[in-house]
Amino acid sequence: MKIICSIILTIAALAGCAKKKVDTMPTTPKDTTAAIVADTTSYLALGDSYTIGEAVANTESYPHQLVRLVNREGLAFAYPPKIIATTGWTTDNLIDAIAQSGLEGKTYDMVTLLIGVNDQYQNLSQDNYRIKFKQVLETAIAFAGGNKKHVFVLSIPDWGVTPFAGGNDAQIGPVIDQFNAINKSISDEAGVNYLDITGISRQAAAEPDLVAVDGLHPSGKMYGLWVDQLAPKVISQFAKH
Repeated sequence: MKIICSIILTIAALAGCAKKKVDTMPTTPKDTTAAIVADTTSYLALGDSYTIGEAVANTESYPHQLVRLVNREGLAFAYPPKIIATTGWTTDNLIDAIAQSGLEGKTYDMVTLLIGVNDQYQNLSQDNYRIKFKQVLETAIAFAGGNKKHVFVLSIPDWGVTPFAGGNDAQIGPVIDQFNAINKSISDEAGVNYLDITGISRQAAAEPDLVAVDGLHPSGKMYGLWVDQLAPKVISQFAKH
């Protein structure tokens, strides 16, 4: 009997090893708890690990911090925001996830979009990114009911300055800039809001507390710096005059 059990365990182990490993940025368990407070202005955040706040508490992610800050300034956004994002997602993954989300035809008062780091990390082509980013941005505009002024695109942070990059910032940074040149050009052409937070991300080279405990993703403090720049743009669009 012991011999049979040993054989079964060995086969199971080999079967597990045979599964293909997807090359994505590292992930850690997430705290998914959040208090839901009904309010008036709806917000949809689209993206990847930088949107869900990988390696920090959900409440420290930039969409959560953004809502809390603008609400303190007199706005009335629903909390928590609706988020479609997962660590490791490329632009293609995000498009597929939106298609399967069941949100077709639904609109939101505001939409943010930050996507592309995994396209770069997985060495996917910039030509594909150009096509797919335009597609997902058009979807974001549709989610905003066609109101381009209520769509906010954030640039891709430069993870090359983090400990995870192992000192390869000179190679990673310029490629990040190329991907950002693509998303900025498309965003400008579409007439949506664009926020360059890449410069803020590079401050982590000299300020270790801007990086989360995983040595790769932004800390809550860095997300707060993004929000300090994003909030005035949001307030200018939604504040009652």
